[in-house]
Amino acid sequence: MRNWPAVLPLMLPLLATAQIATAAPDTTPTAKAKAAEEATAPAEAEGSAPAPGETALGDIEVTAQRRVEKLQDVPIAVTAFPTDQLESRGINDLGDLNALAPGLQISKTPSNNTISQITIRGSSQINPAIYWDPAVGIYVDGVYIGKAQGSIFDVVDLNRVEVLRGPQGTLYGRNTIGGTVNLVTRAPTGAFGGSASIDVGNYNSIRQRASLDLPHMGIVSLSIAAVTEQRDGWVDTTRLSSVPELNNQNSNGFRLAADFDFSSALQGEYRYDRSRYNQTNNFDQLYRADPAFFGFVGYPDLPAYASQDRETEATVDAPSFERARIEGHAFTLTWDLGGVGTIKSITGYRRLDWNDSLDLDGSPMDVAFTQRFTDYDQYSQDLQYSGATDNLTYVGGIYYFADDGYTNNPQHFFNGGAEYDSRYGTKTSAWAGYGQVDYHLMDAWTFTAGLRYTHEKKSLERVFGCNAPAAGCTPPDGESYLYIMPEGSTEPDATFTDTTPMASIAYRINANANVYLRYAEGFKSGGFNGESADPNETTTPFKPEKQKSFELGAKTRLANGRVQLNAALFHNTLEDLQESVFLGSDAAATVVRNAGEATVNGLELELAWMIVDGTQLRMNYAYLDSEYDKFIDTGVDQSNNRAFVHTPDSTYNIVLDSELMRRDWGAIRAVADYVWTDSFYTYAYQLAQPGDANYDGTKQSAGDTEVDAHGILNLRLALADMPLGDRATGEFSFWVRNALDDDTANNFIDFGPGFGSLTVANFEPPRMLGVGATVRW
Repeated sequence: MRNWPAVLPLMLPLLATAQIATAAPDTTPTAKAKAAEEATAPAEAEGSAPAPGETALGDIEVTAQRRVEKLQDVPIAVTAFPTDQLESRGINDLGDLNALAPGLQISKTPSNNTISQITIRGSSQINPAIYWDPAVGIYVDGVYIGKAQGSIFDVVDLNRVEVLRGPQGTLYGRNTIGGTVNLVTRAPTGAFGGSASIDVGNYNSIRQRASLDLPHMGIVSLSIAAVTEQRDGWVDTTRLSSVPELNNQNSNGFRLAADFDFSSALQGEYRYDRSRYNQTNNFDQLYRADPAFFGFVGYPDLPAYASQDRETEATVDAPSFERARIEGHAFTLTWDLGGVGTIKSITGYRRLDWNDSLDLDGSPMDVAFTQRFTDYDQYSQDLQYSGATDNLTYVGGIYYFADDGYTNNPQHFFNGGAEYDSRYGTKTSAWAGYGQVDYHLMDAWTFTAGLRYTHEKKSLERVFGCNAPAAGCTPPDGESYLYIMPEGSTEPDATFTDTTPMASIAYRINANANVYLRYAEGFKSGGFNGESADPNETTTPFKPEKQKSFELGAKTRLANGRVQLNAALFHNTLEDLQESVFLGSDAAATVVRNAGEATVNGLELELAWMIVDGTQLRMNYAYLDSEYDKFIDTGVDQSNNRAFVHTPDSTYNIVLDSELMRRDWGAIRAVADYVWTDSFYTYAYQLAQPGDANYDGTKQSAGDTEVDAHGILNLRLALADMPLGDRATGEFSFWVRNALDDDTANNFIDFGPGFGSLTVANFEPPRMLGVGATVRW
């Protein structure tokens, strides 16, 4: 296991400290019975932050193993963010979580604000098309979100976030080889109450949010919440541009939560969320262009618009927008069978209408223009049975998932000299059976085993036509396109199955220290290439990507509960690695190919320390060593000449959260939140540079689209807990995001030498600052 000797010593002090921790576990029959009851309780887990005057860090409860457990007791690498951390750090959606958990790397896809690229421990997806599945599972209130498009949306009334690192194939299934992100919204209280807030900032930004709990009515408890956000674009456009600005924001969201007490044994939970986005896309700033190529094709002035510094003014000629309508329903029914277990049903339906239009050359010249119009809906049903005895805790279930999506992707190049009719639809029908059992032996030992079998069928519908006479594609007389794949001619399907086991051994040294060793497998589904212009490649499925993982972890509480120190050391091997390849020829197509094998080793550390009463320091650090063992490109092993994507060597996050003063009139609280990310590559292109013996001038170079190492600092100062009458409190805050005004290019599209090395970039947004006010009652 490469580089393990270098990082293993970092685990030893943690394990040594665990050996001398003080308190012993409570192993009385009463305590064991209480633990068994809590393990199967259907109640929602809450994150508890330390209240004023407490001298120890509070416990956080999670549902990472499909039951309520304390975070420090779970033998999995999990990071959880309770409500107070979400609010103080300004976390509103998935995109705000980048690097806040060790090894979690989240980017937005080039051009867009509502599509995620999520990487955990080197497992990622960078293709936003609906025919490709993510490597990290996203769940909202127990319902899986099937695609990356529309996965970044404002989760109104977000209560807790759990980030599970490493493959979760047993309990969560396909497309979780990197891990899982659980977004949990707030349950109704059953008592009248609520909150309202407004934030106003530069670029004429305004964010308004309101949440209301209604009194318990019969068997029903209700809460509703809404949010709106507008902000001017931070890229102005010239008078003759097609849009008045770029990089603006215009969105709103609504949420309804209803809990039903049908009986003491039967509980129901309904959640509805809706989000709307109607804004311009991220400015695809021209970053690089080959003067010789564009001079030859009649655009000699295009390279003059290229800049590698963040620009705040642009001239674009194509329609530019990003519009999304996202809607989700979830109903959970929990039936407590008394001493024989609990049955839970989670039914989910989600719908997405997502459209964008992009000026891909970032200039006033008609060089590259593309659009995507996507309709997608999904249905899922998870039926679980769980329970516990004196020595056993168990959960099992049957899961069904189906989706249906279609994308119309017209493309236009060189002032109409090349046009493409590109459309693709995808369908999935999948079911799985799973189970996991924990056996508690001699009080301190827990042995866990789990298994999941997944069976799925995928199909593709592909239409592709071209009108590019210079490239040898001339339509028949009277026709707009020459169809390489006419409608109804290309509809392949395939079936994929996999069995994903998990086994772990956990040892409770005492009440303050746990160590575990875990083995797990996961897989990312196979499928078909919906964007390819080659009928053979379109009808040949790419294989599932599979991962095997060993993880050694320790979780400790020190200094009478004032310190929590957790560590995880892992060794992952990947087979049939799925790599996204941007072709830059024919249409602007990206295809998925099984490149080979890889090994990823790493170390993750998490620290929470209550330095003094009211002041917490939270830190995390992740180290990654990612290498290809085999990377086949056009029949040649290029494992030493290909970049591993979205895997910085080191990332860390430091948060200082301090209550500076507390008086009868309120408390002053300050938060400083800093994230550092080492440089990383965005495409699996060649590492060789011009002049190297193995350099291939016909292919893209990874270094041309490398994100530089950079750090982002966010600050917040608040006057909180101000009494407003008998029942209400108020808060006033001043906040700054990207306080150091970092201007790093954070994502790219590289069209390659065949398209004049045209490269566009997205950049970190400039410094955003503002004030906020909140009333809670």
